[in-house]
Amino acid sequence: MNRQFLLIGVLLCAVFTSCIPQKDIVYLQNKNEALDSTQIMVEQPKLYRVQINDILNIRIKVLDQENVTIFNPVGEGNLNATSQERAYFDGFTVDIHGNIRVPTLGKFNVLGFTMEEIEDNIKERLLEDQFKETANIFVTVKLAGLRYTATGEVASPQTVTLFQERVNIFEALANVGDIPVTGNRKEVQIIRQYPDGQKIHTLDLTDRAVMKSPYYFIQPNDMIYVKPLKQKSLGTGTTAVQTLGTVATVLSLITTSVLIFTRL
Repeated sequence: MNRQFLLIGVLLCAVFTSCIPQKDIVYLQNKNEALDSTQIMVEQPKLYRVQINDILNIRIKVLDQENVTIFNPVGEGNLNATSQERAYFDGFTVDIHGNIRVPTLGKFNVLGFTMEEIEDNIKERLLEDQFKETANIFVTVKLAGLRYTATGEVASPQTVTLFQERVNIFEALANVGDIPVTGNRKEVQIIRQYPDGQKIHTLDLTDRAVMKSPYYFIQPNDMIYVKPLKQKSLGTGTTAVQTLGTVATVLSLITTSVLIFTRL
């Protein structure tokens, strides 16, 4: 009889440990009672500083636009090219030394500079070598898309390029199909590039305080890794019907086991 109760206890534990609590799958919960539920001060992203392998999109405009044709991309005439292909062939890739090569102006070191600083440097060089103040030079420098990789327990692991200035962690995950019920929303890792190497930062997406994190907005070349929950290895259903089916199967096994031990 004791063996029967032991077996039933083990099987019941398996059932309950395979269930995922709702609090583990709901985003932006108010885990701090003192936190104002109507207003959260979102951490503003810091100005991005260029890294190796970034692709820069540079546009130069003056009063006589024909004088800057050599500087501006020409691939826009190829209607069959995708946006990423145009960026790769017409953009300026930062080499391993942190330099880009601009026609007639030569090499520029841009590693660690902001977009505004690069704009100012190019404008200053143009005024020195090519134009006068009366040319009314207007320079814009942008990243050729915000590229990141999402892997682990996400619906569609892949590398994505978004043409936006700012992308938060929820937007980034939505573009890969979001996190399934078996993903650990409490320990989403951001693997970020820095001049001295890579660092791993962890976000709890179930806590609305994540919006105040300095890592709430992703950066180019970030890798997002979502760990699987322990329940995944126990065979958790992804829907209520599947979960009930799992429970029914386990209960059937319990009944069968009891009958077997009863006959012994």
